[in-house]
Amino acid sequence: MQGMSPAALARFLRLLCVRCTADVFNPWTDRDPGCDGTLNGPEIRRERLRAHLSVSPALILIGEASGYQGCHVSGIPFTSERLLMAYEVPRVSCGGQRLSTRHVPWSEPSATVVWGALHALGIAATTILWNAFPWHPHRAGDLQSNRTPTRAERAQGLAALAALLRASPEARVLAVGRHAQLALEQLALEEVGSGARHSGARHRVAKRSVAERINVGARVTVLRHPSMGGARLFCEGLRDAVRDERGGRGSVGTRSTGDAAMRRGDRPITRPTAPGPRGRPRGRH
Repeated sequence: MQGMSPAALARFLRLLCVRCTADVFNPWTDRDPGCDGTLNGPEIRRERLRAHLSVSPALILIGEASGYQGCHVSGIPFTSERLLMAYEVPRVSCGGQRLSTRHVPWSEPSATVVWGALHALGIAATTILWNAFPWHPHRAGDLQSNRTPTRAERAQGLAALAALLRASPEARVLAVGRHAQLALEQLALEEVGSGARHSGARHRVAKRSVAERINVGARVTVLRHPSMGGARLFCEGLRDAVRDERGGRGSVGTRSTGDAAMRRGDRPITRPTAPGPRGRPRGRH
């Protein structure tokens, strides 16, 4: 399993555990008085994030920002409380404990699609999920809402994103959606530019650590976001990316019968769980 070294993990958490602006919720330091129960929500969310990161990943999926149905409650990107309670998230055990006081566990449609696809392809155990803007941007005064991060906010998330990618030098990196793509391209350009201003050796290290792994030379590999009707295209894009990886440097997973369901566009959860809510997906995690 391995994962980040203790020192790297401590530095990473320091980048996350900062004071955010009034319209941004920090899942790892803030308590939601309208949602969190009597348990220490921020502390437990930090522990769950540590567990999620306790692997040397073959693949990292980068989304846009945390959302109120997902990481806001769970502390893990693209992950809902319902998936944790169903033990669908490798390495993370909630012990039957719920953090929210909602009458049923929170369920996030994009999270269901993403974890279902990872299980169907046999790569759930070696994948890390993250967001380019790691915190939860919301409308003023409404913690149970989502909004698009501003340009200045997106820039604030680059340091944590860079730290995660540097700590996982062998992982393939894929963007989920346009905002994640732009963040990865910006990060790669900044690192390559920084290397160019220093020694040639440093330039090569910077390029290998980020730009090369996201195929910046060619462009960032971007998957369709699973929200707003994009579930089927996301699953197909992820499947193709995994197949490309197997045909190149090696394997990031093993194929399973769930792949057929993904081609049909079916809900790709491979183990029975409680049904999620119907309706229009929301594009935050």
